[in-house]
Amino acid sequence: MSKIYSSAAAALSGVVRDNMLIAAGGFGLCGIPERLIDAIVESGVSGLTVASNNAGIDGEGLGKLLRTRQIKKMISSYVGENKEFERQYLAGELEVEFCPQGTLAERMRAGGAGIPGFYTKTGVGTAVAEGKEVKSFDGQEFILERGIFADLAIVKAWKADESGNLIFRKTARNFNLPAATCGKMCVVEVEEIVPMGSLDPDSIHLPGVYVQRLILGAPYDKKIEFRTVRQKEAAL
Repeated sequence: MSKIYSSAAAALSGVVRDNMLIAAGGFGLCGIPERLIDAIVESGVSGLTVASNNAGIDGEGLGKLLRTRQIKKMISSYVGENKEFERQYLAGELEVEFCPQGTLAERMRAGGAGIPGFYTKTGVGTAVAEGKEVKSFDGQEFILERGIFADLAIVKAWKADESGNLIFRKTARNFNLPAATCGKMCVVEVEEIVPMGSLDPDSIHLPGVYVQRLILGAPYDKKIEFRTVRQKEAAL
């Protein structure tokens, strides 16, 4: 059966539901599954828990789901450039589980590998360790972190073949790869789909066995989070 769907809405049909845990790839606005995010907005589902490095920015990326109040909890590491995120969190409208960036990536990777938990020194003695098991190894303390087992992973890749083998482009790989592996269902949007056998096997970053559904999302408008330019100097 073909993994390729005609649209993001079609690929998410029968998949998205209220109160589910979603693992989302992307870092800022780099490599975000924007077509799938838009389809989730349009679906109207609510009470979502989203594991993602951050929540986009105001009105872009996951920021769209914050604006529509469809997210009840974020599991994130960096959230400093989203005013609506800040407002909802400080007002007690959004539950937030802050997670160090490397730990978040490893929690996704662990979930994808079927590992329920692991010990790390990151966060020992800080608020990150509150309520978590602490264990001593060779005289040093480590905290137990749980693997993330998501109901759905939404991912953006550069290129795919018809069986779902993926290639990511440069820094847009970011959290997309570990997020893809930790979802019970993985839905991917790509810039290009090529016939099977077209990709060099040594260049494939994620095997198609992890991918259940696939859409062509191109063309994309490559957004920049904050554009900073130098003032043009007056001619002498």
